Amino acid sequence: MKTGPSTSGQDNRRFGASSNPECGWTDPDGPLTLAQSRQQCRRIARSNYENFVVASVFLPRRLRQPFFDVYAYCRTADDLADQSPDTASALAGLEGYADQISCIYDGRAVTGIFVALADTIRAFELPRRPFDDLLDAFRQDQSQHQYETMDDLLTYCRRSADPVGRLVLALAGALNETNARLSDLICTGLQLANFWQDVARDRDIGRVYLPQQSMRDFGVDSEMLHANRTPKPLRDLLKFQCDQTRRYFVDGAELIDRVPSWLARDLSLFVRGGLATLDAISLIDYDVLAKRPIVGKGTQLRLMLASMLRPQLNLVSPQGSDQASVAGAGNSGEAL
Repeated sequence: MKTGPSTSGQDNRRFGASSNPECGWTDPDGPLTLAQSRQQCRRIARSNYENFVVASVFLPRRLRQPFFDVYAYCRTADDLADQSPDTASALAGLEGYADQISCIYDGRAVTGIFVALADTIRAFELPRRPFDDLLDAFRQDQSQHQYETMDDLLTYCRRSADPVGRLVLALAGALNETNARLSDLICTGLQLANFWQDVARDRDIGRVYLPQQSMRDFGVDSEMLHANRTPKPLRDLLKFQCDQTRRYFVDGAELIDRVPSWLARDLSLFVRGGLATLDAISLIDYDVLAKRPIVGKGTQLRLMLASMLRPQLNLVSPQGSDQASVAGAGNSGEAL
């Protein structure tokens, strides 16, 4: 799974450890109290992901700690997947996290960050499936580094990106089938935009998120991914993918009008940010191999102010798009 840089990877075993041998690792420092566990979660959230810190500005005070608790789980599980020394270590660590989640929902004791997470899960009655889906996606990262079709990639996004949005909706008391479907569109759009932005970075770690079938359709071969400048067939493919991805944000933006005002501002920021990422790719004529497209600090500030003052968006779908097909592709509004 793709996220921002982390400083928590070296501490994952301690943060996720358990004093209950049935629930994973043994914490050499003894079990954490709820207050200590919450402090760990706050430290992880505040020290790792800039976008999370920015978004948390809009959070009501009463929800900040629960968001820290959920984020700490997502962050450290992701680090286990991406920063473990080898595949066996990553899978063992993720299995430990799966054991911890089982313990929470079975009412058994946990420690580390899971003490705080368990308290939040109980207080907000968070569904288990998003936690399990994230771990499934992280396990998949250990063995699958490219995808044959767009449907295959969207299936991965359903487990690696969409669960986060559903947990946020649950924390906001706004999780229902319609909202979940719209959230899935936004979350999938954000992950796809990140894939198209980071073609070169992913190539360097042996991952290709451009669907193999789409590459063949546009005459793109694997050698083109190693060029210093992006060849025209690859640029054409990226333009096509960016245009398709833009439609996810257009179709999902309806969610902004269906949630509490504080979450509407967050959603507006993320939709605007995803669209700005696609614009940044377009501005460099899709030459993502020569230069990584970024959204500048000034633009980020303008997006945040716009989201704060006027969260509602009036988006127009790209010319010739078929919104219904996007809303249905890989985001079926399955059971929560």
